[in-house]
Amino acid sequence: SEVRAEGSTIRRTGGKATGPLALMQMLNECGRGIMQGGSRRSALWAGLRWSHPDCLKFIHMKDWSEAIKELKKADFNFPAALDCTNISVGLDDEFFLAYHDSDHAQHVLAQTIYWETVKHMLSTGEPGFSVNIGKNAAEIYKNACTEICSATPDDICNLGSINIARIETIEEFERIVELGTVYLLAGSIYSDVPYREVDRVRTKNRRLGLGLMGVHEWLLKRGKPYAPDHELWQWLKVYQQSTKIARDWADELEISRPVKTRAIAPTGTVSIVAETTGGIEPIFCVAYKRRYLKHSSWYYQYVLDPTAMRLIKSGVHPDSIQDAYSLNVEQRVNFQAWMQEAVDHAISSTVNLPHWGSELNNAGTMRPFGDMLMRYLPRLRGITCYPDGARSGQPLEPVPYKEALEHTGAELSEEVVDVCDITKGGSCGD
Repeated sequence: SEVRAEGSTIRRTGGKATGPLALMQMLNECGRGIMQGGSRRSALWAGLRWSHPDCLKFIHMKDWSEAIKELKKADFNFPAALDCTNISVGLDDEFFLAYHDSDHAQHVLAQTIYWETVKHMLSTGEPGFSVNIGKNAAEIYKNACTEICSATPDDICNLGSINIARIETIEEFERIVELGTVYLLAGSIYSDVPYREVDRVRTKNRRLGLGLMGVHEWLLKRGKPYAPDHELWQWLKVYQQSTKIARDWADELEISRPVKTRAIAPTGTVSIVAETTGGIEPIFCVAYKRRYLKHSSWYYQYVLDPTAMRLIKSGVHPDSIQDAYSLNVEQRVNFQAWMQEAVDHAISSTVNLPHWGSELNNAGTMRPFGDMLMRYLPRLRGITCYPDGARSGQPLEPVPYKEALEHTGAELSEEVVDVCDITKGGSCGD
């Protein structure tokens, strides 16, 4: 239940302290170490099993008081519980048995933990759920974005992503899957690791994380909705060949076979550079307002999503392009569950939601959302949500297409908002 993640290395911490308060102390100590020589540029992950006696306290650990929130507005580096940490409630096989069986000894506990977590997901964005069941029951160790999961601490994975939106034919994709797999396999041999135990575990497991990005753009270019698709599944069957490719090459090189070969990372910055959609994520929105720091002052620009613009220029009407806010939430979760069938590690993905208290996200919609999510959870490895405005100083804000079109390219003056000094760590996130 106590995990630290550094890059794609999964690490278990030592020490005898237990419980959420001890976990918070440990993570704060990690944060202080990371801050040496400058402010934090990190992400941590922490998870607690649903049946742990401190789980309810854990769910509320990031319910910062108004006083703490004000202090963090003044100084983002002011310490707060589980700061810079993504948190999840871990669900195992016993949870699902207890949740659905009213005669189970832990039925009330399972129901309480589930609905309290759902409420927090919809209102504050945390915790999420980590699902460790069936053949993956032992894989409780995660990296920060949770697309890598392992049963072994000190494990490591070599990650890389294919921009599927730039590939025209399935034959070309087949060749790129082979090249990408071999490239990552070579990296597992020649890359450096931080200490000896990581090398030992890597040699044993040799995890690869061949990923995809541009999935939504691939669908849009073919006039398809954000939904399970027969043609895309034929491509995913090619993607799944990475397992055989990796094993064949490992045998040829006389090295250990990778235990798993596919993981879909968020590819946030990478997909921005590639001007495509990140991982399996839908387009964030057709148009948005982006805040940024220039020298010592804050500015903002209106941005038209480059993927959306290419489609619009080809004749697609902007109102017909589904994005993270116009998609039905179940469409979003269903697609992730479907894609997970082709991925042997996990998928890092965040469901964008309207502001808590709005028409589509409020106390009255919580029950339908939770019931819907429960139907898909056994098919997921994990899930997180982000309600609009859940973090102060968020850098992106959806705006109407016409509004952005009128101001595209202009650098506009600083807004009066709660923004962060990214030279000191920032509240604006990645």
